[in-house]
Amino acid sequence: MDKELEKEVKNLFWIEGLKNAIHYGGSPDKKAVMGKIMGQRKDLRAHVKEILPLLEEILNQIRELSLEEQKQRLLSLEPSALEEKKKVEEKKELPPLPNVEKKGKVIMRLAPYPSGALHIGNARMIILNDEYVKRYGGELILFYDDTIGSPKALRDSPKAKYVLLEAYDLIREGLEWLGVNYSREYFKSDRMSLYYDYCEKLIKDGMAYVCFCSAQDFKVKYKDKKKNCPHRNHSREKNLEEWNAMLEGTYGEMEAVVRLKTEMTQKDPALRDQIIMRISEAEHPRVGTKYRVWPMLEFSWAIDDHELGITHILRGADLIKEDFIENFIWDHFQWEKAEFLHYGRINFQDIKLSKTEARNNIQKGIYEGWDDPRTWSLQSLKKRGIRPEALRNALLDLGMSMTGITFSVNWLYAKNQDIIDEISDRYFYVEEPVLLEINNVPFKKIIAKPLLLPTKPEKGHREIEVLSKDDQLNVYIAFADANRLTPNTVIRLKDLMNIEIKNVELNNKKISATFHSKELKREYLIIQWVPQNKNISVEILKVDGTIKKGLGEINLKTIPLNKTIQFERYGFVNPVEWKNSILFCYFTH
Repeated sequence: MDKELEKEVKNLFWIEGLKNAIHYGGSPDKKAVMGKIMGQRKDLRAHVKEILPLLEEILNQIRELSLEEQKQRLLSLEPSALEEKKKVEEKKELPPLPNVEKKGKVIMRLAPYPSGALHIGNARMIILNDEYVKRYGGELILFYDDTIGSPKALRDSPKAKYVLLEAYDLIREGLEWLGVNYSREYFKSDRMSLYYDYCEKLIKDGMAYVCFCSAQDFKVKYKDKKKNCPHRNHSREKNLEEWNAMLEGTYGEMEAVVRLKTEMTQKDPALRDQIIMRISEAEHPRVGTKYRVWPMLEFSWAIDDHELGITHILRGADLIKEDFIENFIWDHFQWEKAEFLHYGRINFQDIKLSKTEARNNIQKGIYEGWDDPRTWSLQSLKKRGIRPEALRNALLDLGMSMTGITFSVNWLYAKNQDIIDEISDRYFYVEEPVLLEINNVPFKKIIAKPLLLPTKPEKGHREIEVLSKDDQLNVYIAFADANRLTPNTVIRLKDLMNIEIKNVELNNKKISATFHSKELKREYLIIQWVPQNKNISVEILKVDGTIKKGLGEINLKTIPLNKTIQFERYGFVNPVEWKNSILFCYFTH
């Protein structure tokens, strides 16, 4: 590779590396940058072995820059780069709702199952409904989908799903954080007599029957073979008698169900004579054991959507079966139909979402509670300092596409950083502190004056005082930085001085150095530090549940809680409380 091409490649690596770093909060992804450049410049593929070390070198240099420095460097290389980024990230419009004029007032509903706090995966459904209602000046109803869940016999299973009493308030808290307003609140557990009435009507109309087949027998002997089970042709009188026996407690769990006659010849086996009512003897947190026969969700929704005049229903593409059941019942009763809209499934590649698993881990004491970052609940996002508008914008960008989408939380982090970067004050923090002894210091006292917020110099400086004794000055640096140091190299302690490393003893967590100079020189590695004699103990709860410990500058003593800050060259954190003189923070990103 000749010198001219090498120069061109270096420039390209800097531009694409900086763009990638800024997009994802300051840390460029080597694979992503390389993939983009190879896609643009196929002529460089022949030089891969030569340019890979060059790319790694440049990306390491980019990582050493603060986010502000990265932006300034990018603008010097490509002045319009950040404007292009802004255009790409303009808010995407959702498609219009169908037949709005015909329906009149738009009425939509949220239907959370109260088995725990709402999490990031539930937020898409909520935000889409909220956005549409706001667009059309409609009404949004909160309807707790609180049917009984798993039968009593299965409650000991770790996979059992059931209603938690605290979940109702957790859901309200999550909606409030998201800025979602609803007009009315309903509970399915309050509407059982309504479902009983309609179930009885379907039996009287010959559209439903009581079935005593086990789930396995029904599948193998009848559903898979498209055959009617022997109970399907019972008389209406017989079915009504058995229905009343179910209500009176004659049959136990899984001994009898009510099935809708959707036909056993349906092409999709999942639609063949669907269950609409089943028995559960489990206790419900709101209504206790008052009811023992409970509706399946798709049946109850057919009733409730009609009764409440719902005009438009948003569902994931994996729930189209529920459309069929609702339509089937609406057709039978000759009711006006709501409009169905669907969106594709989201695969959250970086995280595992399960309210059931989160509930189990909270009950076992593995998680601290629903605001534990491993739950990915809306409460946990709030505690971490994620802004609700960042989550809203990230999910709205997905639109209503039916195509399955792989969602990286880095996209959420990028949206959040766009919001908090300009309002989060900067501070020094060193993780796993290593003592750095600096000799031959020609000052008795030095006051470092780093900017509180580099993008807004008018906010002023913070002051960090360090004192030397017998020409020696001691500070702490992070173990990760210490691990990169070698003797006879010059580095810069940010906003303080340049020093020459003399000896590195990582086993003893001790490094010795000598004073070199005071003037800022960009070519030196720049690292954070805190004085040995004046600092604050800090603990940071990371996203994986681990707690990292370190020291922060003394100015942290006066910061407000629950307002994000940035530990320079480390990341954003949300300081939430003081624990025995230790500042406890949640890691943001």
